[in-house]
Amino acid sequence: MADTLYDEIQREIAKYPDRRSAILPALRHAQEHYGWLSPEAIEAVADGLDLPAARCMAVASFYDMFFLQPVGEHVVEVCTNLSCALVGSDEVLLAFEEHLGVKPGGTTADGRITLRTVECLGGCGWGPVVSVDHAYEEHFGVDDVAPLIERLRSTPGHGGSHA
Repeated sequence: MADTLYDEIQREIAKYPDRRSAILPALRHAQEHYGWLSPEAIEAVADGLDLPAARCMAVASFYDMFFLQPVGEHVVEVCTNLSCALVGSDEVLLAFEEHLGVKPGGTTADGRITLRTVECLGGCGWGPVVSVDHAYEEHFGVDDVAPLIERLRSTPGHGGSHA
């Protein structure tokens, strides 16, 4: 029998001296279970941790890694921090917008790809950095956009809710 989200959260709680410390892994499990952190997912985390839903939402809204809206099968995130911007991330982002027909925060009409911007991916020496389904693509240039999109359109995704 598959573990429920509640069971997964209880296992996380057991790893910490204070149940509140399990909030990040609990949110991660909920996102994996629901595809994004819907109000229902936030409530499930709050119930599992015995915390107010507002506290769980406050934590979830702080971190870029959590999706507070439905996402496509694939999630492409472009780092927009200064280090990446200085080596062309703005042009990369524009190329994604043009090829996908969506602005950051949007999902393609077919539900396959969500485009997001993030403040920093921590690869400042290897920019521009683009995260594709949580895997980094370094020194990513405008010429890399079309081949990546083609690859994603032909590859099943691991992503969210298929918005």
